[in-house]
Amino acid sequence: MQIDVFNSATPQIQYFNNRFNTVEWCIEPDTINFIDLTYVIRGSATYIIDGIDHHVSEGDVLCIPRYSRRQARSDDPGRFECYAVNFVLTATDGSDAMVPLPLVSHVGIQSEVVALFKRITEDHLSRKPGHVMRIKAWFMLILQRLMEMLVYDIDTYRIDPRVKTAIRFIADNLSQNLPISKVADEVSLSPVYFGALFKKSTSLSYRDFLNKLRLNQAEDMLRTGKWNVSEVAQSCGFADVFYFSRLFKKEKGIPPSHIKLGETV
Repeated sequence: MQIDVFNSATPQIQYFNNRFNTVEWCIEPDTINFIDLTYVIRGSATYIIDGIDHHVSEGDVLCIPRYSRRQARSDDPGRFECYAVNFVLTATDGSDAMVPLPLVSHVGIQSEVVALFKRITEDHLSRKPGHVMRIKAWFMLILQRLMEMLVYDIDTYRIDPRVKTAIRFIADNLSQNLPISKVADEVSLSPVYFGALFKKSTSLSYRDFLNKLRLNQAEDMLRTGKWNVSEVAQSCGFADVFYFSRLFKKEKGIPPSHIKLGETV
């Protein structure tokens, strides 16, 4: 699956630029040996990708695949500004991986994405010890944020802060009894209002979200081979091992007893 390959791939950045274009700016026709990720901050331009014109303007993201034929010209001389990263994405087996983003998409001016690009700019210019690793980390956060908006269709930056607090509390206390009233009380909300707010923010009911976290934790524990199914169920907050087993099989596709050491469902 393309997204699975992307999630385990490693980027190697070849070029970065916060581009302020002049009247004469253009990109000459060439076949690129990298992926070109460009985020338009101001103005407009036309990119010709494999012979097809694509007009882009403020808030647009281009993700031009490796080996594409690319050229560009500014439609707004002297005002076009963008962040551009040229990189290669390598899968764990050494093969090329692709970024599963559209060729052109519109996300608007996202302050958190701009802030991450500014971090890259600062590290790129300062070149302090460790800057290469930091730049790669900022860029991975940018890719993750774009994937959220354009592929996963979620927006973690706009989750209500009370729901974020509740999620942290849940993750820290998975083995405990966690009725919705207890978690709602942690964020000073009524259970009814909290339940509605939680589902609006996460697209899951409180109970489904809690079970999802517990089952993921159970999977991790089972893969170590250190605990049996009953011990894992109890440790993850399931008082009834048979209920745990039924829920695990429904969610993961196989019974918990069939999880093998080191295996990922």
